[in-house]
Amino acid sequence: MHFSQTVNLFDAHSIISTLGLIGILAIIFMETGLLIGLFFPGDSLLFLAGVGASGAAAKVFDGVQIEIISLLIAAPLVAIIGSQTGYWIGAKYGVKLFDRPDGRIFNQKKVQATQKWLNKYGTGKALVLARFIPFVRTLINPMCGIVGVPAKKFFLWNVVGAVIWTQSVIGLGFFLGERIEGSVDKYLLPIVGLIIAISVLPVALEILREWRTKRHLS
Repeated sequence: MHFSQTVNLFDAHSIISTLGLIGILAIIFMETGLLIGLFFPGDSLLFLAGVGASGAAAKVFDGVQIEIISLLIAAPLVAIIGSQTGYWIGAKYGVKLFDRPDGRIFNQKKVQATQKWLNKYGTGKALVLARFIPFVRTLINPMCGIVGVPAKKFFLWNVVGAVIWTQSVIGLGFFLGERIEGSVDKYLLPIVGLIIAISVLPVALEILREWRTKRHLS
């Protein structure tokens, strides 16, 4: 780890090249468990972590190499713990902290939107899908605590979602890192950009749908 370097916690490359596995796990926990993680990199961090465990790692991350087995075991565990923390915060403090009409992050409108999301997809599918959507994967955990999703049901789908999310995105990064080892500079940035665009797309579509609905009603 290169602690002499300045770390940019909003940049996946900086996190990995400076802090290595510890930095990856810390960001995963904060993004899934704490509100300060709302704007931290999620999908791009996991993808680049997979690259950091591949044959392309040394070239991409200034000699830093992530141990793949440790990454594959620790990442889902931290994602599970982070989400359980978020759920616990929502269940214990949700009414006091978030039941405010003027709350910018947590308010009754958000509670109703979460309830609608859970009703539309079912708890299991909603929690798994949320893992792949920025902001939603942070907010849905305390929201599930607020709306009263049963603890056992939340834990089950939290585990399933965490495993699917971390293993698939890390696996994709590792696979592509092995394949593009000799030409990583040419392909890496476009691939990361595509992953970020795909992950943000559902949020953008939801915002557009909401805007159109409001425009139609006005």
